[in-house]
Amino acid sequence: MKTIIVDDERLAREELKGLLSEYEDIEVIGEYKNAIEAKEAIERDQPDLVFMDIQMPGETGLQLLEKMQNPPRTIFVTAYDEYAIKAFELNAYDYLMKPIDPERLSEVHSRLMEENRLPESVENASVLKEGDKVLIKDGDKVWFINVNDIRYFESEGNYVKVKFDSFRPLILRSLNSLEERMDERLFFRANRKFLVNLNHIVNVESWFNGGLQIELSCGTKIEISRRQTIKFKDRFSL
Repeated sequence: MKTIIVDDERLAREELKGLLSEYEDIEVIGEYKNAIEAKEAIERDQPDLVFMDIQMPGETGLQLLEKMQNPPRTIFVTAYDEYAIKAFELNAYDYLMKPIDPERLSEVHSRLMEENRLPESVENASVLKEGDKVLIKDGDKVWFINVNDIRYFESEGNYVKVKFDSFRPLILRSLNSLEERMDERLFFRANRKFLVNLNHIVNVESWFNGGLQIELSCGTKIEISRRQTIKFKDRFSL
């Protein structure tokens, strides 16, 4: 996994690099001391994973994550525990306290490896099109449904919520991996948290800051981000 480290303290970066060197599947491709440098690196290098401090000169790590569209997995590394709730609200992958506990880092690595194995099982599977069936499992409950019955996918931390009928089971997937699996003619990425079924859009209206808001057949209203609004209009305007 291509990885970058973002921390304004050189010694903290060196310590983390040393800990990550124990894992052959993690490749540190860059280190940066502030959010501006980090944003440029993320857009340029498209890393799979980011370890990022929160309190840095200028923009904080939380502010950077909040404004990014489709950010990579982000693990905050900080000496302050009071930002944890906000971090997970922004779908941070994890939250590590300084000094980093090697066992805690090992737990995060194991979870990353387990999650990465899941997409491999469907790597060669065909794109799911309208009319295809999908198997969804949440605990002891299992559904076998038509992909068009899915209203939307919603990112929930390390999981994705699948909305169909009156159900909203959670599956261990990233929203990015599901987006790759779904037919783009059927599903559209509305924002960092939602992938929506185009066939279930019943209303579209102008929204704040030049964005759009859509209403789905289930009654859920979802804001399309400004960046995705441009793509939506380019794709569907006459």
